[in-house]
Amino acid sequence: MGQEQIRRWESGALAHAVTDPFGQGPVPWLRGSETYFDDTGHVVPWYVDAPQQPPAGEPSNAPRVPAPRAAGGPRSADDVRRQIKGFISTGAVAPGEAVDFHITVDPPQEFSVDIYRIGHYGGDGAAKITTSPRLSGIVQPPPLAADRTVSCHHWWLSWRLQIPSYWSIGAYVAVLTTVDGYRSHIPFTVRDNHPADLLLLLPDVTWQAYNLYPEDGRTGASLYHAWDEQGRLLGESDAATTVSFDRPYAGAGLPLHVGHGYDFIRWAERYGYDLAYADARDLHAGHVDPTRYRGLVFPGHDEYWSANMRRTVELAREQGTSLVFLSANTMYWQVELGPSPSGVPDRLLTCRKRKGPGRPVLWREIDRPEQQLVGIQYAGRVPDPHPLIVRNADHWLWEATGAHEGDEIEGLVAGEADRYFPRTPLPEHEERILLAHSPYTDSEGAVRHQETSLYRAPSGALVFASGTFAWSPSLDRPGHVDTRVQRATANLLDRICKRD
Repeated sequence: MGQEQIRRWESGALAHAVTDPFGQGPVPWLRGSETYFDDTGHVVPWYVDAPQQPPAGEPSNAPRVPAPRAAGGPRSADDVRRQIKGFISTGAVAPGEAVDFHITVDPPQEFSVDIYRIGHYGGDGAAKITTSPRLSGIVQPPPLAADRTVSCHHWWLSWRLQIPSYWSIGAYVAVLTTVDGYRSHIPFTVRDNHPADLLLLLPDVTWQAYNLYPEDGRTGASLYHAWDEQGRLLGESDAATTVSFDRPYAGAGLPLHVGHGYDFIRWAERYGYDLAYADARDLHAGHVDPTRYRGLVFPGHDEYWSANMRRTVELAREQGTSLVFLSANTMYWQVELGPSPSGVPDRLLTCRKRKGPGRPVLWREIDRPEQQLVGIQYAGRVPDPHPLIVRNADHWLWEATGAHEGDEIEGLVAGEADRYFPRTPLPEHEERILLAHSPYTDSEGAVRHQETSLYRAPSGALVFASGTFAWSPSLDRPGHVDTRVQRATANLLDRICKRD
């Protein structure tokens, strides 16, 4: 992608002009290179506007702030003016439990919250479930920051939503709208323990790792970036090592790559798959028993895993639960989840990365490479989309797809790619096959390759890994749908669910 395509504020808003299910603007899909360098040599993430000349009288080192959005229709709130921003202080909730919303509104005015559930809904992509009463908005205190960790845990409670017992489990989005038309979002999950064929796990741990809130040129920090005193964006060596779930998501309030999960959900619910829902933190905390399901589905970019998450998934595989990884760069960093200052569990996410002496935190550097679970592992970024090249086309996964040996599925290798590492141990398996082998050119012009993997564990569990970011969007993203990928995914899930 050229720089003209990545000059966006809003974390995770680049979407190739694809709108989200509720008409509020872009939903994230693929990014280009994660960073590029500005004229001063400083690293700038893909979602930051290119530097502009400062207005007359303003110092050249003043912090860069988002440009005003175009007039007309709902306007997206930003992290500088904080027209309306919010987060929930609860994780996934069950019907009968409550979701606590903490929201700031500037200037103070009334606002409302529309609750949508993601699903097929006749092609709409979501359905409005309820609307809050008209609520009184206040300006909450500025975020607190300590050692790059930004938290809004001191914000007052704005609204408590009691989830009725009759609500469907699933992925939800709260759309916050002020009287004067500014809008932001808060995603959340409603789960319960009812039996289902498949458990969908939304990667909220990885979402938070990438969250740069507030994108204000001063305070915000993620596990990738922070700001210096001149408002310049710093790289990973100066980023946060701990980030808090007690804060909004940057920009419009939708996490980076949240759309991958939504693409899978719309497609799976359209075709009637029996789904249960949970977040990655539920997996970590033991709130769900994955051995109760025929398969676990990881629909989006799921890069940050705790030891509990990995242990739980490995045990599930050993008990016969299949695993479906529909993205790439899965389980790359090892993280720890800790309590907030007030003692609420799993509200702080820590990943030291390569800062200072101590134990490495790449799984592959502690002799537990991700390939031992996933079957393949992260190979690198894909600067421009490339075709996926079908391999072993006579395998049942490609049955009735119309795909032949060597066929190209255009644009399906994109974002990031995985491959098989011959010198890295494989998981124990009864059978194993590579279903794609796709050359691509990396950012330095070297030819590399992507692979798609499937193996059967001794327990009988199937473990599938797409090896690319573009698999889920090809299921139900307008402009990216591919019927071969849809059918291949159905072949896989039908076998896992033991459909006739």
